[in-house]
Amino acid sequence: MSEPAPVPVRKAALSFILITVALDILALGMIIPVLPHLFERFLGNDTALAVRYYGYVGMLWAAMQFLFSPVLGTLSDRFGRRPVVLLSNLGLGLDYIFMALAPALSWLFIGRAISGITAASITTAGAYIADVTPVAKRAGAFGMIGAAFGVGFVIGPALGGVLGGIDPRLPFWVAAGMSLANFCYGYFVLPESLPPEKRTPRFIWKTANPLGSLLWLKNHDKLLPLASVHFLSSLAHYVLPSTFVLYTAYRYQWGPKEVGIALGMVGVASAIVQGGLTRRLVPRLGERRAMALGFALGFVGFVIYGVAPTGFWMLAGIPVMAFWGLAGPAGQSLMSAHLEAHEQGRLQGGLSSLMGVAGMIGPGLFTQTFAAFIDPQRSLHLPGAPMLVAAALLLFAMALAWRVTRPQ
Repeated sequence: MSEPAPVPVRKAALSFILITVALDILALGMIIPVLPHLFERFLGNDTALAVRYYGYVGMLWAAMQFLFSPVLGTLSDRFGRRPVVLLSNLGLGLDYIFMALAPALSWLFIGRAISGITAASITTAGAYIADVTPVAKRAGAFGMIGAAFGVGFVIGPALGGVLGGIDPRLPFWVAAGMSLANFCYGYFVLPESLPPEKRTPRFIWKTANPLGSLLWLKNHDKLLPLASVHFLSSLAHYVLPSTFVLYTAYRYQWGPKEVGIALGMVGVASAIVQGGLTRRLVPRLGERRAMALGFALGFVGFVIYGVAPTGFWMLAGIPVMAFWGLAGPAGQSLMSAHLEAHEQGRLQGGLSSLMGVAGMIGPGLFTQTFAAFIDPQRSLHLPGAPMLVAAALLLFAMALAWRVTRPQ
């Protein structure tokens, strides 16, 4: 066998996992414009109360991610990436059906808990990318995951907004079909990326539990500083799924259609930055400067979101915010370069645990901040306060990233 033979396999495997991620995000994006409004319906159209409960369910989802992502990451190191991706897609499909049938608010809480347990395809996709991509090209490949996110968000929220205008539960049924189709696609098409000889010899419970996973990051001197940056970035990100729909409805009177269009614009901008510009800018700037630039523009984007007086100015912040997408791929590339193939799943599981911690803090932090600053009994009325808090977190992340990546 000649040496170049694996190259087309790598390219094919990369395209397969990117399609899997795009379909997964497409299904997820479809329910974003309607899920908060479903909470409002169950709570008598009380926006402030819906914000609080939506924050609670976001914290529950993140807690499930925190507990189960390391388990699934370690399982992927032991048994391969393919079965974990398939399990995730099947679980999400069944979960969307469960929420489509929800007769009460408690069902939505149960459904989001199931989703948090099974939503590991993105985590495992990161390990998959590391398996099939040379170290020098990983930043660009991780950026392609962002582009797959973008493609899903171009179509998903816009379609979800249109379908939600017909029936708030219809996007859940279509999302279920998407996830189950993704499962079928993966079952028949997705190849395994981790050969048996590179897998861990046994399942290690010490690193499969979230505390063990976090301790593994803590004890890895080269990973901990960048993992801390990842945590701050993840915490800031939770302001968007927690408050974006309700914030724009409250401040600009946007409905599912307008939210869908806005998130579609987010998807287009993200696809351009992470699918095209990341592969060019990161090698040219270097991973350190690319991270700093990404965080700086993310900070500016959140400030625009927080102070925008009209919906037009809110939309104007979207292309600025898209350049935040430079930071994540550059940071993941730096971290993955320090590890062997059999540790990539553990890294992604550890990072997902950090996201889970951020998710247990973020939804409560941002929704309660939003609810407090729209309370008519308070003298200070500042609906954009959650966005400004997120901006401050990214400013701190930028300073920390610049410091910990300085040349030795």
